[in-house]
Amino acid sequence: MASQKIKIWLVGVGLLIVFSWVVVTQGPLAPVKITVEKVQVGNLANSVFGIGTLKPRHSYNLAPTMTSRAKSVLVDQGDSVVAGQVLIEMDPVDLDDKLAGSRHVVEKTANAILAAKAQLSEAQSRLKTIAATATRYQELREGGFVSQEMFDAKLHEQNAASSTLAASLANLAIARDEHARAQADTRGVGKARAQTRLLSPINGVIAARLVEPGSTLVGGQVAFQVIDPNTLWVETRIAQQQAGLVRVGQVAEIVLRSQPHTLLVGKVERIDMVSDAVTEERIVNVSLNSAQASIGEYAEVTLKLPEINDTRSIPSAALKRVDKQNGVWVLQAGKIAFKPVKIGLATMDGRTQILDGLSDGDEVIVYSQQALRVDLKVKVVPELVQR
Repeated sequence: MASQKIKIWLVGVGLLIVFSWVVVTQGPLAPVKITVEKVQVGNLANSVFGIGTLKPRHSYNLAPTMTSRAKSVLVDQGDSVVAGQVLIEMDPVDLDDKLAGSRHVVEKTANAILAAKAQLSEAQSRLKTIAATATRYQELREGGFVSQEMFDAKLHEQNAASSTLAASLANLAIARDEHARAQADTRGVGKARAQTRLLSPINGVIAARLVEPGSTLVGGQVAFQVIDPNTLWVETRIAQQQAGLVRVGQVAEIVLRSQPHTLLVGKVERIDMVSDAVTEERIVNVSLNSAQASIGEYAEVTLKLPEINDTRSIPSAALKRVDKQNGVWVLQAGKIAFKPVKIGLATMDGRTQILDGLSDGDEVIVYSQQALRVDLKVKVVPELVQR
């Protein structure tokens, strides 16, 4: 009986020892496992990543200026066109008749000018003749060879001839004004008639056809979109924190969604002056030459920036935010402490530049089993194993 109690007592002591060991090494009292890495000093390869949309650099939306019906559509989406090529003809309705009538009016007013010029020439000639006769009669009157009544009659004829000449000049001016107005009306009708034929402004490709024969278009309604396929670019959104080192002319690597396994090369063509205050992004336009690309397609853009020499860096995963401060947990003499830091650029390979707050050789905690706090017991391990 005594030996059985001893056995039970020994088993209980053993279980207590095992339980205590589990509590201390694996349970709530066990130190938190962490992984650490020393602050590195060296060159930091930097790059910027952004998502963009493929757009044409030069795009032309063609639309009629007046409401009309599409008489014939001569091109389709994807067709290549040349500058000046007719893309669509709208129904001119009565514009042809108006144009013909305007041209007849121009001819009529031109003939009126000729008639007015002839009348002016006759009036000038008659006035010249009558003026010479009146001068002769004045000499005869002074010599007493003609009566005053005859001399006054010749002066009246001269005044009448002068009035006729003035009337002829006025008629010629009126005829010329009517001719100019008729020409202006003809040009206006001609321009309206020309607007019924939409022409391609460039050598390009029809990117969109938004009209069918017989449909009615209102003034300003887009019928075609013509683009230059040799000037495609990716409108890329870059975070403002990373856009500071982006420069025009830098090389870019582009991966289109339709070609995920093909790496295309582009170049930064333009950096927009205005940033998006809501998304905190800046637009960077990257050129792209690809005949197989489609407008509106998403693209992934990577810009290779100059390396940063002799700078401190840590894994980005080590950065934490405590009490509204950016910082890292560091391991010093077996104890942990939180240090605020001033950070710089973050690279795509998971490292962040440290501008201030850490010294060479400091050990930062990268990963931990649970949230850290001051004076928490920790144990450094090579890596954390996910269970």
